[in-house]
Amino acid sequence: MSVVRAAVAILQRPDGQVLLAERPAGKPWDGWWEFPGGKIEAGESPHHALVRELHEELGIEVVTAHPWLLRRFEYPDRKVELHFFIVRKWKHEPQGCEGQRLSWQNPSALSVGPMLPANEPILAALNLPSVYAISNVAEMGEQRFLASLQLAMDQGLRLLQLREKDLPADALKRLAQQVLAIAQPYQARMLLNGEIETAQSLGFAGVHLSSERLMALSERPQEILCAASCHDAEQLAHAQLLGLDFAVVSPVLPTLSHPGAQVLGWEGFAALVKDCSLPVYALGGMQQADIEQAWEHGAHGIAMMRGAWLS
Repeated sequence: MSVVRAAVAILQRPDGQVLLAERPAGKPWDGWWEFPGGKIEAGESPHHALVRELHEELGIEVVTAHPWLLRRFEYPDRKVELHFFIVRKWKHEPQGCEGQRLSWQNPSALSVGPMLPANEPILAALNLPSVYAISNVAEMGEQRFLASLQLAMDQGLRLLQLREKDLPADALKRLAQQVLAIAQPYQARMLLNGEIETAQSLGFAGVHLSSERLMALSERPQEILCAASCHDAEQLAHAQLLGLDFAVVSPVLPTLSHPGAQVLGWEGFAALVKDCSLPVYALGGMQQADIEQAWEHGAHGIAMMRGAWLS
């Protein structure tokens, strides 16, 4: 069975809405909705194909398109290899140049459908925010951290890893209850760095696995978010094989947590995450100002420990 390679665009507005297109009558799967894009021609790079297809289909000129995910899917009659890009800047208003209907949609609450099967899993990834914060109670102290967490939630933080490995079980449980209580009104998602069973019993939305726990796992937990820390190609490949929700790759830049450690640098990070099927956050020395550079090098966003709590 032949493989059809395509470049696919996630046109994303500042409010998070994304553009969907309905396949017009006469085309296979007509009436189904998808992200815009098209086939990569012989000799074309995915980026070049994306720019060309969006001009032909939507009448727009791409200003910035960042590589995001590579997903493979098998339909009854063909296999597809989809190179996804996040497009945040373009010129002109998108138009249905091929007679297709267009609709701006919130990825978490679509009002159109059905979605093409190959595109549907992408929606869950789009619901992950660009910033993943990591707790730092050990350095900050509990009260200062909780106050900083409240402020960060007020300012839009929606994804947090509680990572306090040195706390005794009772103290961790008390802290978890306070953190979850702060997050609940904001519908923020909280992950526990620890055992899967502990995360589930304490009521976390998910679990964050260390690289050691990741490599020991043969099947991902169901019903909760599952993320993992990765430091090399083998670990990232295992996270993809298990179908985790996202991964964190580190260290990208020098960090106080691991002074003198060898870092990936942005080029090393980009090489490691190239053609990854999972959203990946860059970790290590990150600040909010690094978000654009992270996107340019294939990251879904940035993960921060100290940088998340600067006030």
